[in-house]
Amino acid sequence: MDLPLPSPPAVDALRESFGDPRPPDITRRITACVACRKQKIKCQMNNGQFPCARCRKQGLPCTVNRSLQMLLEDDAGWKGVMSQKVRWLEHSMSQVLSRLDPPAITTSSSVDPAAIPPGGDRLPPSTAWDVVMNPQSGPAATPAAYVSEVAGTTASARLPSINRMDLISRGEASHPEAMSLFELYSSRLDHFLYRILGEHNGLESVRDASPILTAAICAVGALHSPSLRNRFDACYQEYKELIALHVLSTKINADDVRGLCIGAFWLPEISWSAIATAVRMASDIKLHCGIYSALRGDRRGYLQARLYYLLYVCDHHFSIAYGRLPMSREGSIIGLADRFLRTDHATENDARDLDTALPPPALPQLRRYSIALETWCADWSEAFRQNENVGNYPQKGVGFHFHFAKLYLCSHAFRGVPASSGLDPELEEIANAGVLSAMAILRMLVADAEFQSFLNGLPLYFDTMIAFAVIFLLKVASKHASAIGIDTAQILSLISHTVTVLQQVTRSMHQQHLLVNIARGLQTILDRRQEPGSGPPSPTLDGARQFRAETGCMEGMASFDFLTTTLDLDEWTTQWRISPQ
Repeated sequence: MDLPLPSPPAVDALRESFGDPRPPDITRRITACVACRKQKIKCQMNNGQFPCARCRKQGLPCTVNRSLQMLLEDDAGWKGVMSQKVRWLEHSMSQVLSRLDPPAITTSSSVDPAAIPPGGDRLPPSTAWDVVMNPQSGPAATPAAYVSEVAGTTASARLPSINRMDLISRGEASHPEAMSLFELYSSRLDHFLYRILGEHNGLESVRDASPILTAAICAVGALHSPSLRNRFDACYQEYKELIALHVLSTKINADDVRGLCIGAFWLPEISWSAIATAVRMASDIKLHCGIYSALRGDRRGYLQARLYYLLYVCDHHFSIAYGRLPMSREGSIIGLADRFLRTDHATENDARDLDTALPPPALPQLRRYSIALETWCADWSEAFRQNENVGNYPQKGVGFHFHFAKLYLCSHAFRGVPASSGLDPELEEIANAGVLSAMAILRMLVADAEFQSFLNGLPLYFDTMIAFAVIFLLKVASKHASAIGIDTAQILSLISHTVTVLQQVTRSMHQQHLLVNIARGLQTILDRRQEPGSGPPSPTLDGARQFRAETGCMEGMASFDFLTTTLDLDEWTTQWRISPQ
């Protein structure tokens, strides 16, 4: 038999005001939700907090019907707690004001000393630290390992730990919607990231592992879903809030790193912040150390090392896009990549994957890099079979990555070279190789219908490098056409065809997709005409001179950040025109 629960003083006062000091007739609180009561089964709640385990697992709405008496009691109890907090706040302010002694500010009314907790007028204690002796470590342990924060100190208690329901439990997306978004991501998008999900084969597995991984999958899935794109804003907002919570979190795991990597690869606004947080978290949980157990055949170590390699790729891809130094270092794990690929657990997915002029001593090194790229491409271009989820992307991706890398490498030949001036013969050879790679990228994009189908799914790196290839060719054609002898008309035609293809492909994409903005911005370049009232049209010029005049707006594009800025070319463009083709 259940005994009546004791009533708090505020609840007793409420009953006294109604002239009924008797205990309530209800001797037990309702602790089962409506769905479980209807099925007459046990309802499992964590400390009385809903949703219960059954409703969360099945995606059911979880509510508890409460009597009027219980609502009144809870309201009275809440008001009692808040009254005590207000009295505590008034007392604290009086202490502050007594020390500051401001002339125009008066303190509040009297404070009940009984409501003030012992020591309430003192500042919170600072963090306590102690020197520890770890018997498991040797003399060469990390120096900071011997100085540790004492558990339970106020400062450590203020650090957040992620204990938050995922976006499905919070109602940001229904369970069927989340299931559809997971299927889209898992069956297609994840294959562009070499299966970063690892061994997660279902939505429930992801939900149990990490709220931020769940939010990342739903946000990226909604960005690419024709039917659920309206869920993107809510999922994306949830994802950003979770990233903010993870910045100082003390409870992190490898699946949180996965979630940050996924967002970094596809969500341009926060990609660099997500990468930075992921690198820091990977270091905290020593993800790179998994390589040693992986080489001994350990499955868990293999998954850790594999995730670190994907993070390393993400970091270095976007260090190029942002023009910043990568944050992950060239540790021993990078040098062991070849041995990692020979482990029993390795799969095909694991293998995929300034203005200062170049000083003369750097040219031999640049050539060696170029030869290494060609060797890499020759070794891997025929190593992949067609994939049931993403077609011939594994093989075609090798070609695109080769030309992306070759373009970026050879673009260094133009650094510090004045417009229209000649290049050193050795630099001219390198510069021409860069132009050929940029044109190869655009030609493959224009001619390959299968690769066009990949664009609504490929990570941001591809979008950025496609834009870079177009801008590179425009700048070379406008500033160095005569110096290296390129055909500006051919380049203009190729760019025009590329923009047409991008416009067609992006019509069905989410408006927040980076490629939509890139296609729109490039189309603006080709469609721009001299604005009315700005004077007579510029005289017709011929060849490279006309093209240089028409693309003068591109002078400021060298520092443009495609990942953090919407493509608004009005900031750079001057009044110019492009003659009809």
